[in-house]
Amino acid sequence: MNDNYKKVSFTQYGYWNSCPFNWKLLYIDKIGIYKESIFALFGTSMHEVIQEYLMVMYNKTIKEANKILLDKLLMERLTYNYLEALKRNGGEEICDEKTIDEFYSHGVLILDWFKKRRANYFNKKNYDLVGVEVPIEYDISKNIKFIGYADIILYNKKNDRYKIIDIKTSTMGWNKYMKYDKNRTNQLLLYKHFYGLQNNISVYNIDVEYFIVKRKLYESADFPQKRIQVFSPASGTPSMKAIMETFNKFIKEAFVDNRYNEEREYEKIPSKKNCRYCNFNQTEYCDKGVK
Repeated sequence: MNDNYKKVSFTQYGYWNSCPFNWKLLYIDKIGIYKESIFALFGTSMHEVIQEYLMVMYNKTIKEANKILLDKLLMERLTYNYLEALKRNGGEEICDEKTIDEFYSHGVLILDWFKKRRANYFNKKNYDLVGVEVPIEYDISKNIKFIGYADIILYNKKNDRYKIIDIKTSTMGWNKYMKYDKNRTNQLLLYKHFYGLQNNISVYNIDVEYFIVKRKLYESADFPQKRIQVFSPASGTPSMKAIMETFNKFIKEAFVDNRYNEEREYEKIPSKKNCRYCNFNQTEYCDKGVK
């Protein structure tokens, strides 16, 4: 890639869309306040296990995929990713052993549920696996390139349709507010737009889906519960138009040629939702945070 390119991801756009000032602190001022967490560690490990299963299933056979000891593979990935996170964290412990064991036990339950009901979500008939962690790269301008990685992309040979799937790990699934949170769901709309442009595929031939795995179920519930939740956000013409309008506004305001626009004054947008998980909330960097 040309060194003069400025790379733009959905993560960048998401920060800017929530609070432009937060984006400025991270990307212009380069004030990195990132904390390793068991949630990220678990999410990465679950991604890797599910993706490995699907690669074997689609590229070889379902029988071969079912031979994989998913619980053992999960432990291997958790251990490896934990040690890597320790290095990044300067040797500081991320969580205690009890917490790791708890998350591992949740993962085992998810994978057992998934394996038994795999056909409800992934079928080989008429489908090919395009790939996992598929790179999406598209030149927005001569100096700015969109970058993303799709967790899973499938191709339906019968209908000539593509499906971009993003795996999400969640404590108890997405509620209705999460499903309509554009900063949560717009990721796949951007992937749909730029994957189509990159490969000369009409967006009308691309579907998107969030594959949400749940660590916990409601106790004493009087209705059947699933460990997996599938959600496809609206991605028709109105939704695609709306996301691209805000994304293009981000590009216009945040960049000058191949550099960030450092002269611009970026707005602080405090709210309970925006500030709740912001690492700058109630710090020296932001005087408008919400407790």
